[in-house]
Amino acid sequence: MVLFDNNFLTYLLNPDSRPPANSETGDPVDHAKARVEYLIQCLEKPKERILIPAPALAEVLVFAGDALEAWLNIINTTSVLEVVDFDQRAAIELALMEQACHNQGDKKGGAQGTWAKVKFDRQIIAIAKVHRVSAIYSDDKDVKVWAEKHGIKVKRLEDIELPPELAQRSLPFDASEESD
Repeated sequence: MVLFDNNFLTYLLNPDSRPPANSETGDPVDHAKARVEYLIQCLEKPKERILIPAPALAEVLVFAGDALEAWLNIINTTSVLEVVDFDQRAAIELALMEQACHNQGDKKGGAQGTWAKVKFDRQIIAIAKVHRVSAIYSDDKDVKVWAEKHGIKVKRLEDIELPPELAQRSLPFDASEESD
């Protein structure tokens, strides 16, 4: 079981979304939507579930406008996607995280975002912990720091493979032209 943060959901749903910069080259990561769709296809085969935390869904839907119904239809008809609530168990997990930060004298726990963003990020991490996900797919630096602090690995868009048909076109040369 894995979890999509709001940016991965945005890459899937919003064709106008801006991809993040590659950490090595600084160039935008190419084919964001195709990468996420291919990831979903790969996760469908072993019947893996992709959790979408309700707080992350809310962040995405704020920008849906007229596409709201279409986006919800995609989420609700994609068999591996499952929206999960911020429930009592997640609330307890979040409270423990917040107590630890307050006890260390830094309520943000080193996060760089606004207090509202920090609270959303922590809700997402709490949901991930409660559901024991193996990875969070996110390009958010604070989510990455918090998830890893709690033993959850994070994968960024640049870590996701291109679909084979796009990967072939991305080769710097045609493999069939290689000489012996």
